[in-house]
Amino acid sequence: MLVLPLRVFVLNANFFQRATTVNMLRHLGCDVVFSASSASHAWHALYNVGPVDIAFCDLRTEGLDSLDFLQRSAKSGLVRSVIINNSLAEDVQRAARQLMPLLGLKMLGEMGNPLQLDTLNGLLMSCLNQSAGPVDSTGVNVVVSEEEIRSAMASGQMETYFQPKINLVNNQVSGVEALTRWNHPRKGVVSPIVFMPTIERCGLLNQLFFAQLDHGLQLQRRCLTRGQILNVAFNLQPSQLSDVALVSRIKAALASFKLPAAGVTFELTETGLVEASAGCMENLVRLRMMGCRLSIDDFGSGFSSLQRLCQLPFNEIKLDGEFVQAMDDGPRPRAVISSTIALGESLGMTVVAEGIETQKQHNQLVALGCVHGQGYFFAKPMTKQDLDCWLQSGGPHAGESGQYSTISP
Repeated sequence: MLVLPLRVFVLNANFFQRATTVNMLRHLGCDVVFSASSASHAWHALYNVGPVDIAFCDLRTEGLDSLDFLQRSAKSGLVRSVIINNSLAEDVQRAARQLMPLLGLKMLGEMGNPLQLDTLNGLLMSCLNQSAGPVDSTGVNVVVSEEEIRSAMASGQMETYFQPKINLVNNQVSGVEALTRWNHPRKGVVSPIVFMPTIERCGLLNQLFFAQLDHGLQLQRRCLTRGQILNVAFNLQPSQLSDVALVSRIKAALASFKLPAAGVTFELTETGLVEASAGCMENLVRLRMMGCRLSIDDFGSGFSSLQRLCQLPFNEIKLDGEFVQAMDDGPRPRAVISSTIALGESLGMTVVAEGIETQKQHNQLVALGCVHGQGYFFAKPMTKQDLDCWLQSGGPHAGESGQYSTISP
């Protein structure tokens, strides 16, 4: 039997339902499963056993106590994602789904009684896929030392992966997003959820960023030599944008590869936009004056500043994948997507929908007028070697959408 590298906690007051859930999880390959009959017992147990990947919560029987448990667990970094019981009233279910991201939790899905093995297995696979690699056996909030990080960076274990962005209308690859993965010699591919806190804490963001920038520009130059225009997007943090030398270093990197600034996009999260200082905003303006593109990432996931959106010269809005995943939950998520598309059009900004996982979501987004998208339905993040092969082969067949191709000049 395949052993899944997931740690799961089950909170359910009903002994039979709790035991059934635990047994089904173990049958599906989850070796590390904890359980409790009350929220207070769950909190004490979780505090002792450490972080888990999934909390399986019955909100119906535990009510407010289970919400308090989830809030405390998320705040302490002890729970990453949650599955809830779907036997609640529809409006309460919808409110619970909307609440989880605000608590800092990934809402994996809902399950009713009796439990369905196939549905549960699908939710477990979804959790694994979102981890972008094997989850550490001690949980996602493992503390990685500065020495480990520096050693990994020095030995080339930190590798740049690329996830394609797709034009949903003409099926062309419109660009890629550069992401970092840690190829650990023993643990395999480690998600940035594990190592990024240490990198930020130790002031290594710029070192990682400029290595990633170099890899991305190498890829862009290689594509250009074979007649393919490929925009590459990189993520920036507010702390990096405060660096007075940032823009000049980016300009020098572009010059060394003889590449235009217009072929590069820098993504800043919505939260980062709200927190941005005057120095950050100045650097954003400087990047746009150079010709680089700017994108607001995870739009709609926090409390955005529409004033900043109007003030700063952004080219792109990346709509948070939570809205894409929730399109079938009711009219509100679709209304948010439509409104964001209209907002982008009125401001002359491209809108990119993140987290597209199915043909149905693809079709719904096109019907709503969304032109650009990104997600596992098209391609997962991949190494530059795999991306090269992917691009040269024309891209994968995704559902019935046909074969994807890169944009040629």
